[in-house]
Amino acid sequence: MGNLQIGIVGLPNVGKSTLFNAITRAGALAANYPFATIEPNTGRVTVPDERLEALSRVFTKGERVPPIIPTYVEFVDIAGLVRGASKGEGLGNQFLANIREVDAIAHVVRAFQDPNVVHVAGKVDPVSDIETINTELILSDLATVERRADRLKKSAKGNKDDAELLKLAEELIAILGEGRPAREYQGEMAIPKDFGLLTNKPVIYVANVGEDDLTDDNDLVQAIRAHAATEGAQVVKISAQIEGELAEMPEEDAAAFLADLGIEESGLNKLVRVGYATLGLITFITSGEKEVRAWTVRQGAKAPQAAGEIHSDLERGFIRAEVIDWDKMVEAGGWTGAKAKGWVRTEGKEYVMKDGDIMNVLFNV
Repeated sequence: MGNLQIGIVGLPNVGKSTLFNAITRAGALAANYPFATIEPNTGRVTVPDERLEALSRVFTKGERVPPIIPTYVEFVDIAGLVRGASKGEGLGNQFLANIREVDAIAHVVRAFQDPNVVHVAGKVDPVSDIETINTELILSDLATVERRADRLKKSAKGNKDDAELLKLAEELIAILGEGRPAREYQGEMAIPKDFGLLTNKPVIYVANVGEDDLTDDNDLVQAIRAHAATEGAQVVKISAQIEGELAEMPEEDAAAFLADLGIEESGLNKLVRVGYATLGLITFITSGEKEVRAWTVRQGAKAPQAAGEIHSDLERGFIRAEVIDWDKMVEAGGWTGAKAKGWVRTEGKEYVMKDGDIMNVLFNV
């Protein structure tokens, strides 16, 4: 599937670029003033997956260790929005267009106090910050849908499809006009992607905290969680500063540092994992002595679609697939042992892939 992107958004100086630098090591400019990021920066982050290492050990023969090829998520660092962005304030039009291109939004919210880091509104109030961004996205969507509705009114009289789209547009205008995101629309008709609605994208709230608040929630984080709960959104707590330090450390040192802080998992791992789930993605695996590789498909994908991620020829010529749970493969010690135990299943074209499936595709050339 194409590159799936999560856009990192938020007000200026909430830690977006610091976080981006940390999780991608891409070196985006981070500075203590608004608009340090002028063009969106993009970086790929591999999805942590301990299953791949376990399978690589299974298929190691002597000194030949099969390489591990993980799957990934792309993060896009989008410059800070300000009040009035929907009307072009700051660099609003450009940034809103950047958000329109991503699949999901990671909304970074400042949840730390530091007099040395300027807040664009003059005070730290995470719920107010969230509402500022959401209002700009809603206003932008409202203008977009109103323009679409105006065009549809002309074509709907003689076109049934356009009449249905006009009805949808009017329902969306009502929702957005009440200050609610398009995600809250619950009608029978799906919102077409070409509507380009910003508030129809899934959101993850990223609470950026100081080191002292990593283990326990401070009042600011609690306020973010309470707001996110009203939207059914996930919250990931991260210290962008700590993530920056972790990014510079060897893996073993980073693990020891996390342990000293009393943390089991880095903020990066949490964000990627939650982002992956928020996008509705699962991982399936191909494994053998040649390589151990993770592949991404959407939840609900069937075996031929998954085969197509490996190569389009495999989807066109799909006959059936050999499938086994990854942990069963580890327990069996490889394909030969797994088949001897009867753990390898034969699945056809209607099989719905599960996270952690190992698949070997049988196909016609």
